[in-house]
Amino acid sequence: MNRSAERIGYAIVGLGELTVTQLLPAFRKTRFSRAVALVSADRPRALAIAREHGIAEHAVYDYAGFDRLADNDEVQAVFIVLPNSLHAEFTLRAARCGKHVLCEKPMASSVADCELMIGACAEAGLKLMIGYRCQYEPMNRYLAEQVRHGRLGALRDFSAYNGQVLRDPGQWRLKRELAGGGPLADIGIYCLNAARFISGEEPYEVIGSTYATPDDPRFQEVEESAQFILRFPSGLVAHCGSGYSTQTSRLMRLSGSEAWAELNPAFGYDGLRLRFGHQEDGRDVVVEPAIPAADPFANEIDHLSRCILDDIEPHTPGEEGLQDMRIIDAIYASARSGTTVALNQPGRTRGPLPTL
Repeated sequence: MNRSAERIGYAIVGLGELTVTQLLPAFRKTRFSRAVALVSADRPRALAIAREHGIAEHAVYDYAGFDRLADNDEVQAVFIVLPNSLHAEFTLRAARCGKHVLCEKPMASSVADCELMIGACAEAGLKLMIGYRCQYEPMNRYLAEQVRHGRLGALRDFSAYNGQVLRDPGQWRLKRELAGGGPLADIGIYCLNAARFISGEEPYEVIGSTYATPDDPRFQEVEESAQFILRFPSGLVAHCGSGYSTQTSRLMRLSGSEAWAELNPAFGYDGLRLRFGHQEDGRDVVVEPAIPAADPFANEIDHLSRCILDDIEPHTPGEEGLQDMRIIDAIYASARSGTTVALNQPGRTRGPLPTL
């Protein structure tokens, strides 16, 4: 079906750095989507941003007035870009307004909230998609495809780290009530989700640990760093870490019986580099495939729009976010107890692969 003439209208909820520097520019690259409304507590700033992006003044709302979106027929979906603990509230409010939901990761700050979000959207007959942009990024998708086709052989080891420095003790990501956790929930989730998505497997057990420097004012409520090991049914083992006090470091490596693959840097918005290594005639050979870049935010937004237009299941529905949150809970439980925690195998967590 040719949908090129149709565009789904989105209200963007939250005007932080991600929205301004990545999401609004990404809408300009979409084919099936458009930004038609903004929701923010700072009306003067929101109005200035709306003028810059051609959004009407009457389509600028505050959080108290969010429910008036129900009367705006230009808005078919909302993109929730708020602190983690607010994701559930605004997803439920969006469902009551009759709007589809694209929610930034992590999906919520608790398993219970994830389940409420899934239930509310399902009951209202609305799409719920979680913004795992790496699953819509070309290099990550290419690597997952190579794994599915057996190009790396039997998978043995996955290693990933995602770290950065947060210097301001007042940052919302360092407040448990808003963030729900520290770097594990915020940026360690990239490592966790990549291990699951790229391998195509679900772990059956996890062991985790966390650390916070005593008396550091930044880490009075959340961990400073988190490490975890995931074990998968095939024998694959994933070693992952994340932190808020290391210079920016984002990397991922997957080793198989026939080849290895490495993304370094990984997880960033752009500038990713993918390499493969294998042996040919007894020699080590490293290749760097030429993969055209594409904006992962534009890809994920357009994917939900096509799901709405064609009434199909999103590739990263609420069940995908729920599974990560269950595993994150288990990692924290393991860190507290010092023991391995068993994981239940979930039902289906992803929809069909997206056509981008």
